[in-house]
Amino acid sequence: MTPGARIAAAISVLDQVLAGMPAEQALLRWSRGSRFAGSGDRAKLRDLVFGALRQRDSLAALGGSLDGRGLMIGHARRNDLPIADLFSGEGHSPGPLTEAEAAHVPPTDLPDDLPDWIRPRWHASLGDQAGQVAAAMADRAPVWLRVNPQRCDPNSAMEQLAAEDIPTRAADDLPTALKVLGNERAVARSGLYRDGGIELQDLSPQLACAALPLRPDDRVLDYCAGGGGKTLALAARQPKARYEAHDALPARMGDLPERAERAGVPVRILRKPEGTYDLVVADVPCSGTGTWRRTPDAKWRLTQDQLVRLTEVQAQILDQVAPMVRVGGHLAYMTCSVLDDENGDQLRAFLARHPGFALQQQQTWTPQTASDGFYLAVLVRGD
Repeated sequence: MTPGARIAAAISVLDQVLAGMPAEQALLRWSRGSRFAGSGDRAKLRDLVFGALRQRDSLAALGGSLDGRGLMIGHARRNDLPIADLFSGEGHSPGPLTEAEAAHVPPTDLPDDLPDWIRPRWHASLGDQAGQVAAAMADRAPVWLRVNPQRCDPNSAMEQLAAEDIPTRAADDLPTALKVLGNERAVARSGLYRDGGIELQDLSPQLACAALPLRPDDRVLDYCAGGGGKTLALAARQPKARYEAHDALPARMGDLPERAERAGVPVRILRKPEGTYDLVVADVPCSGTGTWRRTPDAKWRLTQDQLVRLTEVQAQILDQVAPMVRVGGHLAYMTCSVLDDENGDQLRAFLARHPGFALQQQQTWTPQTASDGFYLAVLVRGD
């Protein structure tokens, strides 16, 4: 596909997303209807679409309209691309700019690419960092890997990945976390990945898992396990503890047994947890505001009512797991959100309802301090 043809395809996909279709679904529909496109074309189209969604409002201001065409004109202007060549009307390229499009003068101050209703919450939650974090969310997220020390050490992992043309570097404060510096899409095809030596996992949750209290004889429950990434991260760190995973939708854990076997760590899958635990991890359903670089269309689909419902579910989960923590044990509350509604406010409300718990530590990570936005609170049960 020519660059102009990719722009035209992006316009088509973006118009569907702006009409309400999830981005992944719109991209899949385009791919199924465009068998001529190779893997490289599909990857570049995905980058165009996701990049436009991350910067939706500012690109619309640059392009002159909030539709697929306006976003792609804005993309070309922001990146100093040859608009006349991309919008030539030749072949499969979109038509030339109209007089109005060519004459459009963008505003001096571009929007910050945040939904209007969430902006006050964003600034109240992040304070002086609010602007920087919003700007970071408009860029593509880096790919991070977690080295499984049960399979290899970080230096060996970097050497093996380099041999497959996947350059990496270790995080300064967590050597088992590797940032991929190029050829990211080759990771899932690497021998090290197939053999369980590495897992895809963002730096922020890796740091959160590394901060949890964990001993060899602990019984650990991952209550909202999903795919089991945090279970595997903890098991790789302390393989002698006993790990159990639960999720309200068990299908989410469908790949966990295979991943655990590949990683060389035993994990028991539960439909209903029983008894008490030394450590309960509750990575609850949340708004995902911390992951907007990876799922940018979610930024524009989230509503205020949905946020309220999510905070209600979070409170219910915390109340459910509180009795599962043994006296002297720990409860780790996690979200991939940067909003106080789901983090500090939720924590304070829980402590008011459960005075037997005490806060041991809490931390918020952002792209300024780690990678994705992420929140961790560790509580100890004292009664």
